[in-house]
Amino acid sequence: MALRNAVLAALLEGEASGYDLAKGFDASVANFWMATPQQLYKELERMAAEGLIETRIVQQERRPNKRLHSITPAGRAALREFIAEPAKPTAIRDEMMVKVQSMEAEDAPQVRAVVAEQLEWSTAKLNRHERLRTRLLNGRSEQAFLEEAERVGTYLTLLRGIAFEQENIRWAEFTLSVIDRRASAPA
Repeated sequence: MALRNAVLAALLEGEASGYDLAKGFDASVANFWMATPQQLYKELERMAAEGLIETRIVQQERRPNKRLHSITPAGRAALREFIAEPAKPTAIRDEMMVKVQSMEAEDAPQVRAVVAEQLEWSTAKLNRHERLRTRLLNGRSEQAFLEEAERVGTYLTLLRGIAFEQENIRWAEFTLSVIDRRASAPA
């Protein structure tokens, strides 16, 4: 999947600056797609040149001018083409898993530190996801939101991100308990 498809999907929510998109990617789209701000800005330039998005300049006092991007009909058509394509199975490449698999007794402290860091990161990300979920629901029940909301894709992908981080937390806690038990066991 190209970054452009994730950007087009994000712009379905409405006009946004590159900064807003980068921030939004971190909060929601990062459930399923990672991009650095530099990658995002480069992609916005390419997409504008290809007519997939329009960019307008908003004059600001005491700040640099803001560039706001919106999806064009050509961008919507490109996104529909992408949606119609069969999805490829997810391939996982996780450096931490290679470290865990390779762990020998003397490596346990370093691997434990890596897993503990992952646990901390996943817990923080889960908390951000839960805050976004609360904002999206805006006091409604999940059922009411799913029946009433114009667009539910963001919520559905957010649920996947929540489940992913919950599983990361469960696995990291289990792995840390195994490493700790083995470290405290008599040799």
